[in-house]
Amino acid sequence: MSDQVETTTPTQNKQPSPADGYIPKVAMTIQAHPDDQEFSVAGTLAKWAQAGAELYSVVITSGDSGSNDSQYDETYKPILANLREGEQQAANDILGVKGTIFLRYPDGTLTPSIELRRELTRLIRQYKPDVVICGDPTQRFFGNSYVNHPDHRAAAEAACDAVFPSAGTRLIFPELLHEGYEPHNVRYLYLHGSEKVDVWVDISATIEKKVAALQQHKSQVGDWDVDKAMREWAASDGKARGLAYAESFRRMVLIEEG
Repeated sequence: MSDQVETTTPTQNKQPSPADGYIPKVAMTIQAHPDDQEFSVAGTLAKWAQAGAELYSVVITSGDSGSNDSQYDETYKPILANLREGEQQAANDILGVKGTIFLRYPDGTLTPSIELRRELTRLIRQYKPDVVICGDPTQRFFGNSYVNHPDHRAAAEAACDAVFPSAGTRLIFPELLHEGYEPHNVRYLYLHGSEKVDVWVDISATIEKKVAALQQHKSQVGDWDVDKAMREWAASDGKARGLAYAESFRRMVLIEEG
């Protein structure tokens, strides 16, 4: 499949392909920590929300280990978790996210457990997204200076396994059937942070919302110049396709058009 750029608005009388500006009816983003989606996919979420998509944000941990301040010990973790959840909710309000789900797994020790996969499968069957966005579970190193956080990889692996095969396979987690959750097949899986990107989403009209959403995570970004950094990152992503600002993905097509 050739490289794609999503830049236009789909017409209402046909099923659009991702190449001509696909906007999902329902989309779900699954990330490990508060702020992960703002760094990676917030421009895309804001664009989809503006076009009428119904968005759900799943945050697996509440970032309760995300401080190295020596004045705090483990008793600070619930306070930090509450703070970071509030920041995530504020960010989601800016982006136009309809529902935010906090799973509250321990931060820093996440594993792609069967328990986690079951919870994600339940949510996918409940909200029935056309698109699920998560990280690329195969990506461990970025260049020579950044090791991908193990929580990111664990969250991405569990999310991918929930999307396929668990969400659409009737007799995987049969207990979910007894809870009333019938199988659901996701159409597209968008992986961010991949070295094998083939879709670029034009976020030129929503870069300000991406920046504003990330700025809500004050406990993490502090005085860092978020606006400058996010514009530089998005400009770098968009340069290869002649876009002022973009977010890039590897897109897995799980249900072919037509």
